[in-house]
Amino acid sequence: MRSEPLRLAVAPDADAAVVETVREAGAVLVDLADAQALAWTAWTDPAGFPQPLPAGIAWVQLPSAGVERWVEAGIIDRARVWTSAAGVCAAPVAEHALTLLLAGVRALPECLRSTEWARTELLPRTGTLAGAVVGIVGGGSIARALVPSLAALGAEARVVNRGGRPVPGAAETRPIAEIGDFWEAVDHVVVAAPDTSDTRRLVGSAELAAMKPTAWLINVGRGPVVDTEALVRALDSAGIAGAGLDVTDPEPLPAGHPLWGHPRAVVTPHVADAALTLRGFRRRLAENVRRWTAGEDLVGVVDPDRGY
Repeated sequence: MRSEPLRLAVAPDADAAVVETVREAGAVLVDLADAQALAWTAWTDPAGFPQPLPAGIAWVQLPSAGVERWVEAGIIDRARVWTSAAGVCAAPVAEHALTLLLAGVRALPECLRSTEWARTELLPRTGTLAGAVVGIVGGGSIARALVPSLAALGAEARVVNRGGRPVPGAAETRPIAEIGDFWEAVDHVVVAAPDTSDTRRLVGSAELAAMKPTAWLINVGRGPVVDTEALVRALDSAGIAGAGLDVTDPEPLPAGHPLWGHPRAVVTPHVADAALTLRGFRRRLAENVRRWTAGEDLVGVVDPDRGY
């Protein structure tokens, strides 16, 4: 237990809700020059981040779950502890992934576009998750939230993650180095992985070709994990049944892009975590202020080598 309250700066915008959270958690709000810690509130753009940070800053809380841009900008260092909001929105993101997957499997996009009673044409393309095998790329908090929901619908989950650490409830967890026949062995794939050197373009032409023609690809992780051009080709050729995307590469997806309006694609504008983004950040910040004061390990610590 530390004897004095944490001196914390909130920048670049001292959002009233965040300031209230800081004070309720027991920290003292101070200017950056006098702070021990910094809560950064610019959600996606690290361009205005103060560099170099004052030497007294020992901990930085970032607002987003993904920290790829911070890593690429060379901001995250080993001189202090960096924490992200990873995991705070796992439940709604998993819910969104399941929504997209069910929409595809149940042929909802085609039904919604239909202007006549096309039962004969649509019935053969309407499936179920009961008895299906769903592969999840990424074994973090989203996967852990998604697996029980899949099980409740009678689907089996198989997970690929960095090191093969078992995911509770999954029928199988394998390391990414042993991905092997994963793509052809599952009925559908949900991407819930960060964008790192190991995962970038992980889902490309070969992987899409190996998937079943009845498979749906869902991406709620990071856009660059999927090769967009390869995905468009697979959709155009009916190599897979469809794709449900909440993240894309590029992002935002530009007007006129082939994925907009594609008959085999459902695109949502990165809204899977929207309902809890600020609330989740505040909750993570309050928890870490409490942990700092108690001398405990912080939650969501970023590994500079892994990039998340």
